[in-house]
Amino acid sequence: MDPRQTVTSAATSLQFDCTGCGKCCNGHHVPLTLDEARHWVADGGQLIVLVEAFLANGLGLPDAQREHATRRACAVPCGSTQAHVAITFAAFNPGACRNLDADNLCRIYERRPLVCRIYPMEINPHIPLRPDAKDCPTEAWQRGPVLIHGSHLMDRQLAELIERSRQADRDDIHAKVQICQQLGITTSALKGNGFTAYLPDTGALHAALHAPGNAALAPWTLHVENPALVEQLHQAGARVCSTSAGHYSFIGF
Repeated sequence: MDPRQTVTSAATSLQFDCTGCGKCCNGHHVPLTLDEARHWVADGGQLIVLVEAFLANGLGLPDAQREHATRRACAVPCGSTQAHVAITFAAFNPGACRNLDADNLCRIYERRPLVCRIYPMEINPHIPLRPDAKDCPTEAWQRGPVLIHGSHLMDRQLAELIERSRQADRDDIHAKVQICQQLGITTSALKGNGFTAYLPDTGALHAALHAPGNAALAPWTLHVENPALVEQLHQAGARVCSTSAGHYSFIGF
């Protein structure tokens, strides 16, 4: 398949030229590969762990997303069934990124994370690029080279970076499950219904990121607060809770 055919857009043709405003580096938790997460923590940064899952019977997963979601998820025991968990390790940036200088320039530009290199493109192939969903000023979309024409991403190097990011998602997932289990993270939200969000202790996270993980898969629980969904999950044999134990937040949609 042509590597440029990795995204879709409602626009017939879309230009982009970064204005250097720095808005994309403020208030965004940046998804990291496992290697990037290790570097981020070693540099003194904090990670947020976001978890979502769907059942083996497809509950929580739109059919159109099945292939992409399954490839970046790991099957874990959940009651008498299985849940497929997808885990995102992200740089915790509730405000300005810790690597921005006073001029809104990146201090680690040459080794910045893949997601930063890919911006403004989307990693998920099922999410179209929409300028109105980005923080970039209007003029960024009115000048510069053509980024997308129809469904084609015109920059082959950018397409390769997107595929590298997606492949890292697939390659890292089993190690992420092991790391989460070492940190006591075994509760997930249902995909499409929310995320469970954890802010692990940095010292414990640093140790877990560098420890070999070969433990048996622990039982996982799905955090769901909607009574109808709870009933569906119970009928499917899943293990469910509706309140957090205090060590994570449930971010519902």
